[in-house]
Amino acid sequence: MKRTLPTLLWLFAAVLIANAAESPARPNVVLVMTDDQGWGDTGYNGHPDLKTPNLDDLAKSGLRFNRFYTAHFNCSPTRASVMTGRHPNRMGTFSAGAPIRAQELTVARVLQSAGYATGHFGKWHLNGKNGDRNTTAIPGRAILANDPLSPGKMGFDEWVSADNFFDLDPVLGRNGVPEKFRGDSSDVTTDEALMFIRKQAGAARPFLAVVWFGSPHVPHIAMPADKAAYRALPESEQNYYGELAAVDRSVGRLRAALRELKVSENTLFWYNSDNGGAAGPKSTGNLRGSKGTLWEGGLRVPGLVEWPARIKQPFINETPCSTLDIYPTVLAATGVVAQNQVQPLDGISLLPLFDRKTESRAKPLPFWNHLGKPGHAALLDWPYKLHTDAVAGRGKKGGGDVPAVLLYDVSKDPKETADLAAQQPERVAKMTAALVAWKASVEQSLAGADYGKAPGR
Repeated sequence: MKRTLPTLLWLFAAVLIANAAESPARPNVVLVMTDDQGWGDTGYNGHPDLKTPNLDDLAKSGLRFNRFYTAHFNCSPTRASVMTGRHPNRMGTFSAGAPIRAQELTVARVLQSAGYATGHFGKWHLNGKNGDRNTTAIPGRAILANDPLSPGKMGFDEWVSADNFFDLDPVLGRNGVPEKFRGDSSDVTTDEALMFIRKQAGAARPFLAVVWFGSPHVPHIAMPADKAAYRALPESEQNYYGELAAVDRSVGRLRAALRELKVSENTLFWYNSDNGGAAGPKSTGNLRGSKGTLWEGGLRVPGLVEWPARIKQPFINETPCSTLDIYPTVLAATGVVAQNQVQPLDGISLLPLFDRKTESRAKPLPFWNHLGKPGHAALLDWPYKLHTDAVAGRGKKGGGDVPAVLLYDVSKDPKETADLAAQQPERVAKMTAALVAWKASVEQSLAGADYGKAPGR
């Protein structure tokens, strides 16, 4: 049958419309992270004093991770893992204040190259700065324009950022220019993030908004109104819970704005902390250890994801997941393919888990305090967690002698009290070999084996 040109044009247009209808818009991405919030520091995890209504609602509305881990027990290394999907030891980000390598391919660089608007708001702490400057005085902790590892150099179009934690009335760097702000640090961070989000939603442009709060890191200084609900408690707890109240309020504001802008349905909203709690047993949920250790209290944190277009029914997940998984999951969710991807990745895409097609993890989670000699390391191969060259972790930092190799079934023993190493020598040998092989690959990365041509902007 002979078709006329108008008919062919109509058919071509119909195909385009059909394909557009079948291809959903690329999701927006909002990555929210707190500073030193422990596993126990939420209402939904059973804190006896703290009230977090907005986090509790998020936990009921989307995916709640019961076993979410940070890649490291300290701040900067975990932030590097979120940006890259790679263990921070691979890039020499061994401790708080250590810089990320400039050659790393960040989630911001990748999404920026695919047309996403990218913004960073709040604590950065990947530029090698770890001073104790006054956060409220010019230049405060503002990241300056000439900083070679600023958010702008690592893939962010816009940024209002600090090089470390910050509190009330902070000075932040707006695209490298110091600016004085007034109010609670979480409110300030949220205000700036929302301006960015509203602008991108108005332009119908997909966006990545990284919102990294400076709370509840010390010093704990809360607004009087946020402390009021805890006035019967000691002053130190009033300030700590008050800072978390401001974080909780900020999460509520972010989610409400996404709904108001009618972009919440197709926005991947991810919430977690950067390391385990540092404010005592209630903060860690009475897990062993705390920030600064490889025990559960130093690594296990709140983890929540909301993405109504993909996660259509709320559920609780027991599979161990990590900040290492954020980068590969975001790339898989957006459909963006990284060019010249730096390998290896230590994280995995969690989309099958989002779709409830799996309840297992494809590979174990490694941990290593590389600054030690040889350094406490651990491997979580569910449900077993192996420790090698362990240091004690009953208090904040631990201390004292412990056996060189320990094995726990953390599904039954989350407080890591019953060592099974002597009972399961074959499992210990297999997991130790896997950990040794992974550590060897890290050493190769540190020697520069992972890098080809440095990615450009």
